[in-house]
Order: sequence, then structure tokens, then C-alpha cells
Amino acid sequence: MTPATAAVPAGRRAASGRRRGPLGAVPTAVLVLGALYCLFPVGWVVIAAGKSTAELFSTSTLAPGTGLLSNLADLAAYRDGVFWLWMLNTVLYAGAGALLSTAVSAVSGYALAKFRFPGRDLAFNLLLGGILVPVVVLAVPQYLLLSKAGLADTYWSVLLPQILSPYGVYLARVYAAAAIPDALLEAGRIDGATEGRLARDVALPLMLPAMVTIFLFQFVAIWNNFLLPFIMLGDDHRFPMTVGLYTMLAAGANQPSLYNLIITGTLLSIIPLVALFLTMQRYWRTDLSSGAVKN
Repeated sequence: MTPATAAVPAGRRAASGRRRGPLGAVPTAVLVLGALYCLFPVGWVVIAAGKSTAELFSTSTLAPGTGLLSNLADLAAYRDGVFWLWMLNTVLYAGAGALLSTAVSAVSGYALAKFRFPGRDLAFNLLLGGILVPVVVLAVPQYLLLSKAGLADTYWSVLLPQILSPYGVYLARVYAAAAIPDALLEAGRIDGATEGRLARDVALPLMLPAMVTIFLFQFVAIWNNFLLPFIMLGDDHRFPMTVGLYTMLAAGANQPSLYNLIITGTLLSIIPLVALFLTMQRYWRTDLSSGAVKN
């Protein structure tokens, strides 16, 4: 390497170093502020959940309390443990709904990406249009349809509307088109593999990162969903935590001691989401198809 050619990268590195001066810290500072903005309410919940009723209304919100165990015991005893029933209902709605939605999205996205059939583009464009429709617009029509079908105030009234996710199908199609090589599918067909086996043994394993992403998005969306179960359900024994905690909040106007239980329940509702992300992030990988087709 000549001195002239070596000087060019050095000059570029020097220029890059100058560009990463004081202004280079601005994006990092913005990200840190955004993280603090998002995490501060979570931190407040963690601290406030440990306060007794007197401490909650008389001490600084950032001062730790001494009533966490008492709050947990009172929450467990509230109405004979109805909070844990709400927790189980939420796990059922979010877990089953996210699994079914992931399966439907993965199969639909794979079919839209790798098969040509009449109406494929029209169906995909309708799905894209569904992404733009606010959920609140669909809540009342969904209630009327399910009510006529005799499914209102049942577990199905919350599960069924969550199965089809337009964004999940869109994400699955885009990922399948990029991650599943056509040559790999053709090689399987030449070897005599059926389409079902190709989908099960080739396509779906390669789509695992997209499926994990869809599952996480749907799980969090259903876990935090309030409007749909609030409209669909009348029996509080079928409530998820969002609606159950709302009923406690409404009753808290006359019973201030319930505020401690509400905050403690909110803390407990966050823990499964954090655990889920920490558990499933190892499956969140790209480039699973590298090496599947050798050039």
C-alpha cells in the first residue's frame, strides 16, 4: 500500500471523528430521554406498589414503602381472589389469541408470498387497508355480529376478533418473500416433497423470527386490550386484568384503599410481559436462511 492510498482512509477517519464531535452525542441523548420517558411510569409503579395506603397519599412518590407484602396479601384476598382469575383469563386470551393469530398470519403470508392464484393482489390490498382501520371503529360491529351468533359475553367473543391480524399477515408475507428462497422450494418439489411438507419443514422454520415477532406483537396487544373485552363481556369472572382493574379503579372513588391494590395489580401485570420478552428474544434472529442455498 502506497502512502497516497493509506492517507485517504486516514483522512476519512479524521473527518468521521470530527463529525462525531459534540453533535454526535445528540442522538444518544434523545434516545436516553425517550427511554427515561417510557421507563419512569414503570419505575413509579414499582415504587408505589410497595407503599401502604398512608404512605401512598402522604409521602413522596419516589420514596420506597414498606407495604408490598401486605398489598399482595390484600390483593389475593380481594373478592375471594378474583384478581388471579382475571390474570388467568388474560393469559388465556393473550396466549391462545397470539398463537392462533401467529399460525394464521404465517400460513397466509407464506401463501401470498410464494403462490400465485386469482385475487391474490386484491386480498393483500384489502389486508393492507385493514391495517389503516382503527380498532375502535370495529368494536361495535363486532359486538353486534357476535351477539347475533350467540357468542357475546363468552370467551370466544374476545378470542375470535383477535385471530386475524392484518399487520401480522403483511409482516409474514414480506418476510417469507425475502427469507424463503424459491430455489429451495423447487429443490424440495423435485425431490418429491408435498406442499404441506415444504410448508412445515422448510418454510415455517425459516419464518421463525417473523413468527416470534408476530406472536410478541399480538400477545402484548391482546394483553393490554381494554375496549374489546369491555364491550363484549358482562360477567366479571370472564374479565381480563385491564377491565378488572378498571372496575376496581371505579370503585376506588369510595374506597381509597383499593388504589394500593390497583397499583400492585398493575405491577403484577407487567411482570409476565417482561419475562416473555426476555425468554423469547433469543429466537429473534435474522439470517436463518444463510447457508440454506449454496451458490
